[in-house]
Parts: sequence; C-alpha cells; structure tokens
Amino acid sequence: MTPFLTVGICVRNGETLLSEAIESVLRQEYPKEKLQIIFVDDGSQDNTPKIIRKYTALLGQRAKTFKTSCQGLGHARNYIVNNADGEYILFVDADEILTPNYIKAQVEVMQKNPQVGITAGVFKIVPGNLMLNLEIAPHIVNQKNFGKPKSFIWKTDKLVGTGGTTFRTSAVRQVHGFDENIKGAGEDTDLILRMRKAGWLLEPNAAELFELHSGLSRPSELWQKYYWYGYGCQKSFQQTCGGFSFLRMSPMAGVVSGIFYLFPAYRFLRQKQMFLLPLHFGFKHVAWMFGFMWGQHKNGS
Repeated sequence: MTPFLTVGICVRNGETLLSEAIESVLRQEYPKEKLQIIFVDDGSQDNTPKIIRKYTALLGQRAKTFKTSCQGLGHARNYIVNNADGEYILFVDADEILTPNYIKAQVEVMQKNPQVGITAGVFKIVPGNLMLNLEIAPHIVNQKNFGKPKSFIWKTDKLVGTGGTTFRTSAVRQVHGFDENIKGAGEDTDLILRMRKAGWLLEPNAAELFELHSGLSRPSELWQKYYWYGYGCQKSFQQTCGGFSFLRMSPMAGVVSGIFYLFPAYRFLRQKQMFLLPLHFGFKHVAWMFGFMWGQHKNGS
C-alpha cells in the first residue's frame, strides 16, 4: 500500500520562487492521489496569496490553505501538523526545488523502519551561483563522507533543518509539535531534539533537492541571513543549547572550518571557487555573532 503524504509549505512573501517549488512537488514520481498540499501564508504582502489560490484551485480537495499574521514559523507549521491527513509530512520551503524521485525516497526510508521519525535528502549544486554553492558545499561534503548529516570537522551528528525534511506525523504529534514560543531561528532544532529524546531516529537518504536560500547571491544577503540566525538562536538558546555550540560559531572557528572544508569540497566538486570557503565561513560567523549579541542586548533591556 502506498502511504498518503502531506506536503507542508509555509511561506511569507515568496512570489519569486514559490511557483517553481510547487511545480517540483507536482512533478514527483509518486501517485498524485496520495499527495496532499497544505499552504500556510504567514502574512504575505506580495503576490504569494494569488499564487496559492491558483494552485489550490488546481488541486481541489488535495489542498488546504490557512492564513496567519506573522506569528512565526513554529505557529505556521503547527497548522500543518494539526491538519495533515498524511501518514508523513514533508516540509518544503518556497525556495526549494525537489528532484522527481524525492518524495518516493523519503517514504521508502520511513516504510523500512517504523522507528525512523525524521528523514531528509541532500543538497544539489546550483550552476552559476557562487555564493549559494559556497553555502551548500559543506552539506555535500558531510553527506559524501559519512552518508548522513555529520560534521566533517567535529565528527558529530548534525541536525537537519525543516525544509526538505520528512516527519512521521504521529511522532511529531506525540511531542506536541513545534514550540510556538520560539519566534526566531531554532524551532526546527528544538522539535528534532525532542523527537530524538522521545526515541525517534533520524535517518538520511540520498535523494537530492535544490536549496536556493531565497535566491542567495550577494554578501549582503548572506550577512542578513546569518544575522537573523544569530538573533533567533539567542532567543531560543535555552531550548536548543544541545543543537549548536556558541564556541563553534565564533568567527575564528568559522575561518578554521572553511580551511578544513575547502580541500574535500574541491575534491568532490572540482570547483576552484571552493578555495573561498574560509572567507565565506568567517564572514557569516561574524554576522551570526553580531545577531546573537544584538539578541542578548534586546532581551537584557
């Protein structure tokens, strides 16, 4: 029996990339009648609602739509958790494109082992985007070295994010879904830590997806991304302290990480741009640190 799967798409102001993400879901090598898409529009001010209405009309009863008002990803994703009809939930961000066999691979991993509560594929290089490829190269190195999300440097397991990750619906509900009090980054790490504590396994798979990081292509966008991460991680520090290391996010640790990653990245990808990884890592760790410190200042004031 082919299990029913829910694709959850939470989006705010995603008009540029959203249609391509949805189309990649519709192109899946998986029975269409076994797929459901739930959209949550978290206060978009662009043409995102129009795009959602278009695909909701196309999908008919296989689609559900909810609107929230900038209440955070945890809140938005809980709409999907609470309303999913699927045995599994695959979260797809508006800036992600799935390869055609992606969903099939996720389901196969889940079906083989009932103790697996979380599975995710691996990122794929995007031709012609230097900044984006520097960002995803370490993920590819980790996967190719260990066959799972594990740090090439620290040899410790790395937690996956929510985008492109499939969850066993009953497992997420068992731990009461996402913590809606976490408003910045970290709500996904918190959920996965609680699921693992409850005994659920995280099992990777080799299916590929394109992670476009909202079209990341300029240093200013990289700064903004990691400044927001640092600010969000500070706000959720107590809940997710097992999910990241403050020391390893220091700028010096970033440069050292980039040095360690550049040689295997070049070996796997054969791109000279990989020698910029130390600069790339150092830059984004500085942004993260400034965001973290600003979070401390705001929360202490």
